[in-house]
Amino acid sequence: MASIGPIYAHISKRTLAAGLVAILILFGIESAPGMNPAEQTYQSPPQVIADIIDAPPTPLISVSPDSRWLLLMDRPGFPPIDEVARPELRLAGVRIDPQFNSPGRQTYFTGLSLKEWSDNEETKVIGLPENPRISNIKWSPDSRKLAFTVLGTNGVELWLIDNIDKPGARRLADILLNDAYGKTIEWTPDSKALICKILLPDRGTPPEKPAIPAGPVIQENLGQIAPAATYADLLTNPHDESLLEYYLTGQLVRIEIDSNRENIGPPGIISSYKISPDGQYLLVETIQRPFSYLVQINNFPHRIEIWRNTGDFVRLITDQPLAEEIPTVTGAVRTGPRQFEWRADADAILCWVEALDKGDPRLESEVRDQIYTLKAPFRGNPIPLFALNFRYDNILWQGDRLAIVSEWWWPTRRIRKWAFAPDDMRVEPEIILDYSWEDRYNHPGSPVEYINEQGQPLLLLDKDRRAIFLIGEGASSEGNRPFLDLFNLETHKTARLWQSEAPYYEEVVRILDVKDNIILTRRESLSEPHNYFIRELNKNKLIPITHFPHPYPQMNEVKKELIRYRRADSLDLTGTLYLPPGYTSEQGPLPTYIWAYPREFKSLDAAGQVTDSPYQFARIGWWSPIPWVMRGYAVLDRASMPIVGEGDEEPNDTFIEQLVDNARAAVKELVRRGVTDPDRVAIGGHSYGAFMAANLLAHSDIFRAGIARTGAYNRTLTPFGFQNEDRTLWEAPDIYYEMSPFMHVDSINEPILIIHGEADNNPGTFPMQSERFYNALKGHGAITRLVMLPHESHSYQARESIMHVLWETDRWLETYVKNASPRDTVLMKPE
Repeated sequence: MASIGPIYAHISKRTLAAGLVAILILFGIESAPGMNPAEQTYQSPPQVIADIIDAPPTPLISVSPDSRWLLLMDRPGFPPIDEVARPELRLAGVRIDPQFNSPGRQTYFTGLSLKEWSDNEETKVIGLPENPRISNIKWSPDSRKLAFTVLGTNGVELWLIDNIDKPGARRLADILLNDAYGKTIEWTPDSKALICKILLPDRGTPPEKPAIPAGPVIQENLGQIAPAATYADLLTNPHDESLLEYYLTGQLVRIEIDSNRENIGPPGIISSYKISPDGQYLLVETIQRPFSYLVQINNFPHRIEIWRNTGDFVRLITDQPLAEEIPTVTGAVRTGPRQFEWRADADAILCWVEALDKGDPRLESEVRDQIYTLKAPFRGNPIPLFALNFRYDNILWQGDRLAIVSEWWWPTRRIRKWAFAPDDMRVEPEIILDYSWEDRYNHPGSPVEYINEQGQPLLLLDKDRRAIFLIGEGASSEGNRPFLDLFNLETHKTARLWQSEAPYYEEVVRILDVKDNIILTRRESLSEPHNYFIRELNKNKLIPITHFPHPYPQMNEVKKELIRYRRADSLDLTGTLYLPPGYTSEQGPLPTYIWAYPREFKSLDAAGQVTDSPYQFARIGWWSPIPWVMRGYAVLDRASMPIVGEGDEEPNDTFIEQLVDNARAAVKELVRRGVTDPDRVAIGGHSYGAFMAANLLAHSDIFRAGIARTGAYNRTLTPFGFQNEDRTLWEAPDIYYEMSPFMHVDSINEPILIIHGEADNNPGTFPMQSERFYNALKGHGAITRLVMLPHESHSYQARESIMHVLWETDRWLETYVKNASPRDTVLMKPE
């Protein structure tokens, strides 16, 4: 049943009521935001905002493995609330639509088109059902076919385009897939068949919840140290366990293009399966009992086995127990084998990594992770391949003489990439890249891969096979300017092949031709949305291949500027300023809406770096503050909120002081420019940004009002760490207390709008956080409003919910910011 509307709570001081009404009448506003019967249904914002948010989404693009074809995937608008309100199971961190055995509230594509990049003609895929809901799109390795799923009447169906030259779609095999968890479909390397996970045809009806429980639900710990984050959607009883097994159990099958099929191996809760590059073996991961009521499914017991492609058992690689004791610090991992993959440049060599520091980065250990390999026919002991001083990230393969392994280390924010010869241990490995991921200005870029004939990703080499390609954002003090570099593996010297130039922001999507230096790029500007281009570097030629229109031309005259300013301690800060169409300084200062999100740094230099581009098109989503520029506000988006802790100091040791200094610097700069009335500024944020907004109201009088969406406000409810804080409540009680706006509600004397999804699944931002925060504010007589959105998660989906959030935001800003009375009135306590 669809929800009637959001749930409200509102309070203001009774003694202020008469004065508030008088002020609102003075400004021509009939009533302040508050409880009335009309508000118990979903509301819509002013049309100028609704039109922007309702703009048709631009199609997404997928490039075929051989780089010849572009697949354009149409996206729908926001789903209606009756779709978001569909029944949903929430089990062990997995959200399931029980009717279709698919992910709960999954997003879909509604149409497909194909075109060759060398041809302007676009061909619509025919044969699709009416109003299709398409997902799980997979190119075949030979780039001649496409497989995907369609949500049918009874469940998830398998569909196929078996000739790209004549793109007609058809349903492949009369089966229903199990799409609830993990991988659902995968091509075999020869592109002749698909390995799929289907529903068991004889699974029966879902287990019913007992009317009378068999007994209490009991958990027990016998002295083992087992800290856990505040996970959502945990199992709570035996009935939950039986539901999890029912909906997640599936059967692997091999389906030929002619629809012939055969079962592969036994059924189970199959979370992952990977086909070896030669197609002869499967690496299969299954979830095992006992389940846990403390952690989510990723930490449940699991088995990793190798099967033949027929399903015959070959070898057990590991049988991992329940992992409830993993430390909650960044960089902690489970003990035993993990992160399994096939070596992409070989027929059938399995690789994995094991922690040698017991998975705890706080322990001293010269070697953190050890990489192992095991070659078909998978007999004997694993062979050590590479020992890492930091935590393993990934390996990029090229051949017997080259692979690149990446490692990272959180305390120093450091990444190292090693080049080595995987088949010749006599060749000494060497570090080719060593950098801090915080230092965006000196980021070297990331190695480029391509997809080979078996569908495997391999490192792309230049025509002389002596260099790799690097793609990066090109961050600088002037903003981001994406680049393409050539890195010589012998000399370690870099040559720049291309870089984005003003007045455009352009980034490399794919290298199409190494010999002739032809690349596929995505380009945009302040006035042009992104489109795709072929850039021939040798000929300095640019060819457009898509022509997506401007989604909101009514905003063409909005002024956008990347501004720079300084904090009191001389730390450089930035933000993107938007001003209304036609605005001039003669019109005077404007009410202002600032939107931000705090980020932690270990380096002052890195914290002051520019993170945006002055030439990017303003993409506007429901979450964005930008639409309010059309309501006469100056908007500062992505205002810098760095929290820095150098050396032995942790960023959060001075979180409040730095947060206030950041905000004060932003407002001071906007006032200096003459665009902002310092008495009419609002602060807003989502998630950790909501936490930020509440803290700024609690610890400063910079802002007239705040908007806090889906946040956490009491850090003692996340006692084993939050965001990037690794210390526990018992290790740093003062930090948890001081950083919690809940503990300082008696200091919040500005109106604050609190919005939260009732079904939030994000660890640490349980809906209770907003409910308790509101109750505390109410108990201290604050001006506040709580809006709980039915069926919405951490990010909102239903059009009705989104439009209502915009309506609430607009009314709050209009009442308490744009039309706010002077600060010395009854609306505000004296500073």
